[in-house]
Amino acid sequence: MTNNTSQGAGPSHKVVESGITILIALFGVIVIIGSIQAGIDWGAEGPRAGFFPFYLGVIIVISSAINLRNEIRGGRPGLFAEWSQLRQVMRVVIPTTLYVGTMPYIGLYVGSTALIAWFMRRLGKYNWLTVAAVAIGVPVLTYIVFERWFLVPLPKGPLEEWLNL
Repeated sequence: MTNNTSQGAGPSHKVVESGITILIALFGVIVIIGSIQAGIDWGAEGPRAGFFPFYLGVIIVISSAINLRNEIRGGRPGLFAEWSQLRQVMRVVIPTTLYVGTMPYIGLYVGSTALIAWFMRRLGKYNWLTVAAVAIGVPVLTYIVFERWFLVPLPKGPLEEWLNL
């Protein structure tokens, strides 16, 4: 059993909370910049497109500044998580992020097949026959249910376009 208070065991609550707060503040700044570009004043028809998002961005930045101040002053002591625990989380976060990021280029079905196969083989240690059956079967079933029965088009990539699906 590892000691949670040992040095180097993982990031502290203060570091993680501060980092997330800074990222949220940066998001607020991006919202403010985009809102200013869209226009934050009133037009003849009423508020322009950036009016409400601008004030939401300001609220996000102010709230983040307050949270960061509170975290620096006191914050929760102790370890947030051990590095081994964070590695386990990253084994899910990284493939899922790649899946979402590549979906516009490869489509939902190819991406889902790859993601399901990755998780089943890498994390689940299933045999290749089971992996292939599920990784191919789920997207095929998804296609039948959504595209054919409910007539809901889902993102397609080059393979689906080539197959005229």
